[in-house]
Amino acid sequence: MTDRRKEIDLLVEHFWKKGYLTLSRKFGTYLPEPSDIGGFQVDIIARQKNNYAIGITLNRDDLNDNTLLNRLIYLATRQTRNTNKKVSLFVGVNKSDYSTVKSYLNQIEEDIRKNIRLFIIEERPVSFSTHKKEQILFS
Repeated sequence: MTDRRKEIDLLVEHFWKKGYLTLSRKFGTYLPEPSDIGGFQVDIIARQKNNYAIGITLNRDDLNDNTLLNRLIYLATRQTRNTNKKVSLFVGVNKSDYSTVKSYLNQIEEDIRKNIRLFIIEERPVSFSTHKKEQILFS
């Protein structure tokens, strides 16, 4: 499995934890790939009731791209067609790049920045505890 695919899988997990339903995603088996938005590639399009969200992952190459700030601003200012509701932008980054991306976001106006959710994407090990008492459901 490629790192990029794994990052997108972790981004999907983050959306699920927040209660979003994935509508389209890159590297998906059953879902279509999301269309470019304003010429910018996105990784995920998701929905929670009537609220929509865009998900992207940023890596080291993206941080060296001169258009990153414009990309973040453009994607964070999207609205739905009919209701003009703001579309949230979820940005997943590696732990090592978090502070760099945070400094990029500090250059963006407050109103736009409120629509961006920055988080660290990392694989958390699954822990199995054998010390928990099992609750008997039927006797």
